[in-house]
Amino acid sequence: MSLLSFFRKSAPAPRLQKDSAAMMRFYKKLRWQSFIAGTVGYSLYYVCRTSLNVVKKPILESGALDATQLGVIGSALLFAYAVGKFVNGFLSDHSNIRRFMAAGLVVSAAANLLVGILGFANGGGFVGNMALFVAFAVMWGVNGWSQSMGAPPAIIALSRWYPLSKRGTYYGFFSASHNLGEFLSFLFVGAVVGFCGWQWGFVGSSVAGVLGVATILLLMHDTPESKGLPPIEELTGEEPSGTPGDRGKTSDLQRSVIRNPLVWVLALSSAFMYVSRYAINGWGVLFLQEIKGYTLAAATQVISVNALCGIVGTVFSGWLSDAFFSGRRNVLAFGFGVLNTVALCLFLYSGSGLVINILSMILFGVAIGVLICFLGGLMAIDIVPREATGAALGIVGMASYVGAGLQDIVSGWLINSGKTELDGVTSYNFDSAIVFWIGASVVSFILALFVARRSHS
Repeated sequence: MSLLSFFRKSAPAPRLQKDSAAMMRFYKKLRWQSFIAGTVGYSLYYVCRTSLNVVKKPILESGALDATQLGVIGSALLFAYAVGKFVNGFLSDHSNIRRFMAAGLVVSAAANLLVGILGFANGGGFVGNMALFVAFAVMWGVNGWSQSMGAPPAIIALSRWYPLSKRGTYYGFFSASHNLGEFLSFLFVGAVVGFCGWQWGFVGSSVAGVLGVATILLLMHDTPESKGLPPIEELTGEEPSGTPGDRGKTSDLQRSVIRNPLVWVLALSSAFMYVSRYAINGWGVLFLQEIKGYTLAAATQVISVNALCGIVGTVFSGWLSDAFFSGRRNVLAFGFGVLNTVALCLFLYSGSGLVINILSMILFGVAIGVLICFLGGLMAIDIVPREATGAALGIVGMASYVGAGLQDIVSGWLINSGKTELDGVTSYNFDSAIVFWIGASVVSFILALFVARRSHS
């Protein structure tokens, strides 16, 4: 079997000879399993992606790398992820999503493990700091590419197994996987690092990745047709996504997505939102330690609040827009974009009090949770045909992570350029970076208002 045929979408199986009630029960069982696999699997993808965010301060303190180098390493993942989202988004429309998603997480877990081993070798004097930097950046770029194989298959599973009327609700629940993964990363990886050292943090995240692979292989299903079931459109009697003129070969539909201006406006809005999102997730722990005097344990706990509260935002966002706003998600995206900016200002300009910082992370988490759901995917699949879901996600994802990657480079440079040393103690200045982060958040919610959902035929 060739690699191409291994990852190709499953062929239809002979139609099952069951009565309608039995068929519906079987359908619900398989789509629920696929939903669980996509949600849990992708949350463990996130642990493998965000492990670096937890260990920045210990790495800086060890002298192995500086802030500029950490910014470059972080951007290597994000830029590779951006390109990968575009390429793998298009490929996912044609793929066996179970195999495709599992393969990406295998590589991501391996990359985390190798980075941890490199860290041990550096601490033992076997690998120099520059060699560590180069190898770390390469492996983190590989991690970024493999990470891009996670979201498109999981979201395509929703598109293949769930009707339009339930898409927003279940996409909202799925989007909680981002926040669940970040929460697990900050707490689990943070605890491992606190007790064992920063190198063991990457080993711990690789173990989480292995668990995710097992979940995907056990519970994910490719298409209803491959199980002898009718496609979701036939089962529910719904019209296919988009207008009749949109229907055609998958490749033709993908080209129509590229020509859709609303997709690109949404992509820009998401890119600027990701600047503010990754500013906090990537530099928030260091900010609390350097500017507000928090310990690593306290800083990771405060930042983890935003990830936990993000689950609330994502879970209810799709349902809220379906139930009360008739799918007009751009209005909600604007409102929560404003809230995101307010929360960001509260966090960055308030004092060191625990209550005010936790409150800011609660608000930030809820707002970002909604925005990830809407700007990061749901609004995109609302305005494109079902067969081109991966293409739309690829474009939005590429833009999002180009924004996140540029953020890491610019933020790292701005923070490092404001570095001062006094009596052997290094201090970092965040003033310029803060202006950059808040400005991006404002641009994001302005652009979001222009993306209106197209009615389905």
